[in-house]
Amino acid sequence: MSANFFQSIQDGDISKSCFYYTLSLISGKYKMAILYTLATFEIVRFNELKRLIPNISYKTLSATLKELEQDQLIIRTEYPQVPPKVEYQLSERGHSLIPILKQMCDWGQAHRLPE
Repeated sequence: MSANFFQSIQDGDISKSCFYYTLSLISGKYKMAILYTLATFEIVRFNELKRLIPNISYKTLSATLKELEQDQLIIRTEYPQVPPKVEYQLSERGHSLIPILKQMCDWGQAHRLPE
């Protein structure tokens, strides 16, 4: 591993590390699930996301989508019509995280403990 990976811990402040920054973008109960869903289905409307991630509340979904949009990981497109139509998709920056999420998925599949 590169020296950069461990540098901030050695300096006594992990919060300045690239690792910590990346975690701050994807941490949270549903962020990775939303990113994975958008990677799978490409363009998804709000209620479709709610249906595909059944345990998430409307309020949490809305707040999480706003955070992901602020972090420029997703693109929100609103169409001026009645009823309102809003679609979400991964941004280029969001797409760049998908190989990392795939590696996490592969690791989980390879190292899952028997139930």
